[in-house]
Amino acid sequence: MNYLLITYAAYLIISIVLTIWVGRTLYTNGKVFLMDIFSSDPTIVDSVNKLLLIGFYLINFGWAITNLIVRQSIRTATESVEMLSTKIGIIIITLGVMHFMNILILFRMRWKSKLSPARTLTSN
Repeated sequence: MNYLLITYAAYLIISIVLTIWVGRTLYTNGKVFLMDIFSSDPTIVDSVNKLLLIGFYLINFGWAITNLIVRQSIRTATESVEMLSTKIGIIIITLGVMHFMNILILFRMRWKSKLSPARTLTSN
């Protein structure tokens, strides 16, 4: 039995499913923040939301594929599970970091959009 190929296949499947799930969750729930930032303009909100989703997918799929390589031999099912858990753990941490970066960016955009009207009123 080739445990390396089994580990690769399981890693790719789990990484793809996790990335799509997190991306769709961010896409769905991030729309509320974008509606507030862009004054409920649905055209801009949808465009920005789709662009954020594409960027999220590109970065995370690229990282998952780069992280695929295993430099050691895997001879047993135990070694396969251990390697898989390490690789999946790295992907989960990466997805978590990306999630918090997206949240920070959205809050910063929201904060700036709330300050913009105040600046124009005080500068007149």
